[in-house]
Amino acid sequence: MSDASQPASHQTILVDGKPRYHEPAPQGIDVEQFRQVVTSRRSVRKFTRKPIPREVLDDCLDMALLAPCSSGLQPWEFYVVRSPEKKAKLVKACMSQLAAKTAAELIVCVARTDRIDDFARKMLREWPMPDVPKLVQRYYQLIPYNYAPGPLNSFALVKKAAFAAGGLFAAVPRGPYTSSEVQLWAAKSTALACENLVLAFRAHGYDTCMMEGFDEVRVRKLLKLDDGAFPIMVVGAGERADDGVFWPQVRFERELFVHEV
Repeated sequence: MSDASQPASHQTILVDGKPRYHEPAPQGIDVEQFRQVVTSRRSVRKFTRKPIPREVLDDCLDMALLAPCSSGLQPWEFYVVRSPEKKAKLVKACMSQLAAKTAAELIVCVARTDRIDDFARKMLREWPMPDVPKLVQRYYQLIPYNYAPGPLNSFALVKKAAFAAGGLFAAVPRGPYTSSEVQLWAAKSTALACENLVLAFRAHGYDTCMMEGFDEVRVRKLLKLDDGAFPIMVVGAGERADDGVFWPQVRFERELFVHEV
């Protein structure tokens, strides 16, 4: 039974006699329409001059921000480059690819490793339930230490040795320890948000090109990014030109990728 007097996001049910948060899965989602969004998403290399309405752009960005992320820490940022001067520089930093030159919008997707401490504290301040469980409090208090590599990865080496010893007796987390591993951690979550972004554009009838071919040094300088932030891709978005897809999609046989063990 649920407590209908609470907000929908805070409803509870009884499980084994104990109140538990309850968020029912939505029903009636059209799988075929979702399949059409996924299968029609292509890397579009040429766009028309049609602008993307601001409300569409904002909605797509909002859906990107709903992507899953490790520990809920949301280690991403999206820079919508609107200034004509900066946009021209960004196009050059993308090696003047046609997808960058013709895109109605250019969005730089940035992963961040320098806000873990702040966002761990923010998570506790903005916990969505009336009380923060002690286990959750402890978890977010420890997170800054878990992801801190220390000077010259000194903390990382100590943690790696400690967890390796513990791993002889039980399953333990094997990182991230070093600075590069923490960067990979942030990049993985940010890439999930990028996928949300491009699928949202497709659902709105627009297309995208996810570009990893760019001069990172120039992009960092253009956006004035600190060491704890690094761009992982530039997304060009717009209306697909008639010749915007250059060739049919190629996907290798399923058996190369899907395994049952």
